[in-house]
Amino acid sequence: MKLMTAIMPIIIGFVIDSFIGDPYNLPHPIRLIGRLISKLEKFIRKRFRNLHTGGVFLALTVIFISAVVPFFILYFYYRLNIIFGILIEGIFCYYLIAPKCLRNESMKVYSAIKIKDTEKARKAVSMIVGRDTQCLDESGIIKAAVETVAENTSDGVTAPIMYMSLGGAVFGFIYKAVNTMDSMIGYKNDKYINLGRFAAKLDDAFNFIPSRLTAAVMILSAYILGMNGENAFRIWKRDRRKHASPNSAQTEAVCAGALEIRLAGDAYYFGKLHKKEYIGDDIRPIENEDIRRANRLMYCTSIIVLIVFVSIRGIIFGGVLW
Repeated sequence: MKLMTAIMPIIIGFVIDSFIGDPYNLPHPIRLIGRLISKLEKFIRKRFRNLHTGGVFLALTVIFISAVVPFFILYFYYRLNIIFGILIEGIFCYYLIAPKCLRNESMKVYSAIKIKDTEKARKAVSMIVGRDTQCLDESGIIKAAVETVAENTSDGVTAPIMYMSLGGAVFGFIYKAVNTMDSMIGYKNDKYINLGRFAAKLDDAFNFIPSRLTAAVMILSAYILGMNGENAFRIWKRDRRKHASPNSAQTEAVCAGALEIRLAGDAYYFGKLHKKEYIGDDIRPIENEDIRRANRLMYCTSIIVLIVFVSIRGIIFGGVLW
């Protein structure tokens, strides 16, 4: 039973996600964390003169609440009945990963491009990227979707699995709290440069190892799927640092190399042009099928990470060695 308690919640979470994806019409813990961040932001802007200090207070408060609430819920259910505990933690783990949601949202872009509805595709991609999308042409829309799948393979799937393998759903919630703060307030613009600085640095630290491990597994996945694994490794070595974030280009570089396309480049955010280096070589023009290929790469990478890290968790925490 010790082994089952260690590994089953993560497996249950992944299986549930594979069948039903994110529940759009039900309460979602990550959305609740987002509301908490918004309320604390309003409080801090009223009460704190130093927004950098306020940002530290916000981040630590969000992390504390995001850890304590699931800890006590799980403590109660595990004390009540171990099966109940496993099931509740499995549901928590399901909320913490999003491979099917990532696939579904990117495939909305694919479907719109397939029927030549550029405006619909532009609207679909605007739901999954932070950049301005109103001026993107067809290739720009496809590129944005592929980049999102590549980057979020780590942020949305493998990194949560790695943290859950270390500390169960509670560690998973801590990671998602940090990741959500970065996506909401971690911008380098006038509004958030001070308030969101600490959250952004935390996110960089939390993703430093997972992004690199994910890139390594993604290179292996490229070979398994018959993509250009050799080029994936070459581009990763060359371009993995070509991003303002120390982590985002890790998986983007692998994906660009595996698909033999060029990603990144200049983009507009909140009406301002941000100059960015290109990632990958344009060996061939980007095409709509690259969205499908990126999703295959994401799923193969995610399954390998799941198998490896759940096995490690079973060995360490499940008492397999003693």
